[in-house]
Amino acid sequence: MSTLIVVAHPDPTSLTRDVAARLAAALPTGQVEIADLAAEGFDPRFTLADRHSFLVGGDYPEDVAAEIARVERADHLVLVFPVFWWSMPAVLKGWIDRVFVNGWAFGVGEGEGIRPGLGRLSAHMIPIAGSDAALYERRGYDASIATQIGTGIFNYCGIRRGLTEFLYDADSGAAAAHVDGVVERIAAAVRG
Repeated sequence: MSTLIVVAHPDPTSLTRDVAARLAAALPTGQVEIADLAAEGFDPRFTLADRHSFLVGGDYPEDVAAEIARVERADHLVLVFPVFWWSMPAVLKGWIDRVFVNGWAFGVGEGEGIRPGLGRLSAHMIPIAGSDAALYERRGYDASIATQIGTGIFNYCGIRRGLTEFLYDADSGAAAAHVDGVVERIAAAVRG
């Protein structure tokens, strides 16, 4: 079972990148690909070419086609990202906007409604939070992320929702004590 780990953090020394690397090491050798969006310079801007692709359900820009191929090679998708403003960083949102496209991730047809296209894929998330779990629960941040990403993106595209494992207290450094457990639970879910 192949896994694509998508990482969205500009700092090469970040906890986000460390968690992604540790997860990759916990999965079977040769069955993991890491898409480090910031390091690779992925352009998250939705352009007129992307709009054209949406309207025709194909004719994808070259960089989008390459990312689609990456996802096609995977059975599991794991998003590892810091929480910015109750959601994911712009580079990850742009990756989803541009890559989870009409004609592939879903289809829009007259009278037929939405046709999910990624039912063969499962997805897991590791949101890395600067604050503690109590704050997230009190303010509904965890529910917001589950709704925005889990329902709004994964369910829309037919992706099977796997685990979401928050790493809280990253700003204080306390999250480091929980990395091993989070990595093991996500790795176990991927391994089935």
